[in-house]
This record gives sequence, structure tokens and C-alpha cells, in this order.
Amino acid sequence: MAIPDFQTLMLPVLKVAAEGEQRISDVVTRLADDFGLSSEERSHLLPSGRQTTFANRVHWAMDLPGKSGERFSVYAASASKRHGLLY
Repeated sequence: MAIPDFQTLMLPVLKVAAEGEQRISDVVTRLADDFGLSSEERSHLLPSGRQTTFANRVHWAMDLPGKSGERFSVYAASASKRHGLLY
């Protein structure tokens, strides 16, 4: 499987966040497992060599819906976002 783009990751990220606070590193690992990424795909680095491609895309998927909010090392959906996921 190819590494999913950040748009593909947005809904899974919100579903994980709806469960409550999550460490970002745990979200990256969990979604990599959910998408069945190989060890090679998990370890593929960006051209900068500082971050994996998958972790970068998860971070983008987490960041874009809440551009007006603060950045945390823990990620959780607000009550209104959790409510929106139910419909």
C-alpha cells in the first residue's frame, strides 16, 4: 500500500481524537497499524531526513482542521467535533 495522503488521514485522525486525549506519537503508530503500512513505508523519510513521511502527513491531518487553535503534544477532539463525527 502507498503511504496515504493527509486528506485520506483526516477522518481517521478525527475518529481517534474523538476517543479522548492521545499522544501524537501513539496516533501515528495506531494509524500506521490501521492502514497496514510496511516497516519500509513507516520509516520512509522526507527529503529533509528529519521526519517520516507518514508522521508528517498525520501531523498535517491533525493541524488543518484546527488552524485557529493551539498546538499540543496531546491531541483530542472538542465536544463539538466529537458530536459532528456521530452524524
